Amino acid sequence: MSNTKGRILYNEKGWEALDSFFKEMKIRQVFVIVDEHTEIHCLPLFISRTSKEAVYEVIKIPAGEKHKNISTTLYLWECLGKKGADKSSVIVNLGGGMVTDIGGFVASTYKRGIRFIHIPTTLLAMVDASIGGKTGIDLDHIKNQIGTIQLPEMTLVDTDFLFTLSGDQLLSGMAEVIKHALIKGKTEWEKIKEMKTPEIASVAALVPSSIAIKEEVVVQDPDEKGLRKVLNYGHTLGHAIEAYSLRTPGSIPLLHGDAVAIGMILESYISTELLGFPKHRLEELTSLILKLFPKQPFDDGAIASIIKLTSFDKKNVNGEVRFVLMEELGKFQTDCTVPVELIYRAFSYYQRA
Repeated sequence: MSNTKGRILYNEKGWEALDSFFKEMKIRQVFVIVDEHTEIHCLPLFISRTSKEAVYEVIKIPAGEKHKNISTTLYLWECLGKKGADKSSVIVNLGGGMVTDIGGFVASTYKRGIRFIHIPTTLLAMVDASIGGKTGIDLDHIKNQIGTIQLPEMTLVDTDFLFTLSGDQLLSGMAEVIKHALIKGKTEWEKIKEMKTPEIASVAALVPSSIAIKEEVVVQDPDEKGLRKVLNYGHTLGHAIEAYSLRTPGSIPLLHGDAVAIGMILESYISTELLGFPKHRLEELTSLILKLFPKQPFDDGAIASIIKLTSFDKKNVNGEVRFVLMEELGKFQTDCTVPVELIYRAFSYYQRA
């Protein structure tokens, strides 16, 4: 992917490539989508590192997953229309996973598709959301129910943006780094299993290898017909937990990574019970995640609601919930069915750990 649409470029080389793209393509209109946080913390860095000759039209949207919906999408479509965006325009999505998801979706559907560029500003967006071409918005707080697969012109990863993050946002991205290590296998897992609370310098060093792991999977299965499903590890229950936390009054809204981290513990326990995933690996994973992420309470009513929400998962077939489970580090089975009582036991394991 390095020399084609969808290429991933880092730091100074990325900014040079961005300026070259604008000049060579003679781009007339560049629309920069930001949220209320990235407008303050990230837009100045973007402006300082791009060509002084460039003229950008900034469009701001509210921050937070709860705004990744059709209302915000409609607002963006209308802004582009009013500002005269056309097929020669380019959208730059400057933000975290929410911005790259909705910005990519808007770009891929406006006038049946205009060019867009991702500049991820969170760890989660750098290693996951901006890589692979998936775009989407939520429907009734159910993750990414509406979307497309469309590669950006490029993804520019500048790890200096990590310095703009709060500690909880940095940790949220670590869930996807952990997932990628599990996918790669023993060697990658050994590098991170003893990790303590991460510092920005150590996290930045992990970004290229984590991206490379996801990119390797995506290149082999761009349309998610088989192998790419492994990237959903921890997400069947993780997405349901996230949706529950966002839509339930009185519940504490969870960041995506926090919910997926819980999902990985639950689905690793299920993997041990159904596929013989080694118990010592389950204990290592549980120890690492609980060291990094605060434990969340779930009563029987919450668990029942979460299980019901899994019925909206995109991997489901003929109304049947399908899980990605792990036999051993680096080896997975997709399209697995799981008894409901085993999901309850997985939550019980999480709460006892």
